[in-house]
Amino acid sequence: MRIHLAALLAAVSLQCAAAPFAIQVGDTRIGLDAPSGFSDTSFTGSPRLQDAAESMTSPSNRVLLFALSDGDLRRFTQGDTPDLKRFMIASTPREFEREGITAGAFGRLSAELLRDGGPPAGDANYLAFLDNQVPGKARALAELARQPGVTSLLLGTRLPSLKRDEKPTYLLSTSSLLLVRGKALHLAVYAGYESPEDVEWIRAVTARWIEDLKRLNR
Repeated sequence: MRIHLAALLAAVSLQCAAAPFAIQVGDTRIGLDAPSGFSDTSFTGSPRLQDAAESMTSPSNRVLLFALSDGDLRRFTQGDTPDLKRFMIASTPREFEREGITAGAFGRLSAELLRDGGPPAGDANYLAFLDNQVPGKARALAELARQPGVTSLLLGTRLPSLKRDEKPTYLLSTSSLLLVRGKALHLAVYAGYESPEDVEWIRAVTARWIEDLKRLNR
């Protein structure tokens, strides 16, 4: 009976976490949601998850949403360790939270995003490109979007090796700026690289998340 009750409570928690919600950003309420298969973790009230999200985000941003896969969230609520192979964070620049952001300021943030990512790898082999970069530093692999109100990059990182002969490991991420109701949202999606399918997945889920949030706040 206890096992069935725990499973039922976990399922109810996941359903609640997966629903769209509104959050106050300055004087504006912004609608937020995670893509299908992922859920926001704020309902858990876990300082450990909050610290993890903030450690992956610039100190100049306020975290609005930290989403884990439904499987990882289920593992966490049952006391197990999440795999954290795929997760996502939405945040907003504190500088523009109260007054909102102008088109000019959004353009400057977009230019900084593109500059920090460096020249995209383009058609180069992504892994060969990353092997020539500084370990631990994210570099641009491709531009996903550059249009009014949306700037998005695909990034890759070769993780530092713990042992001399250790096989290289890589982390994919996308970094996107989205202008919503006069506020700037920064969307970050992370995925470990195991095969080219991970590249296709992170491209697709990023595009879908951007469109979902635009539609939610229309």
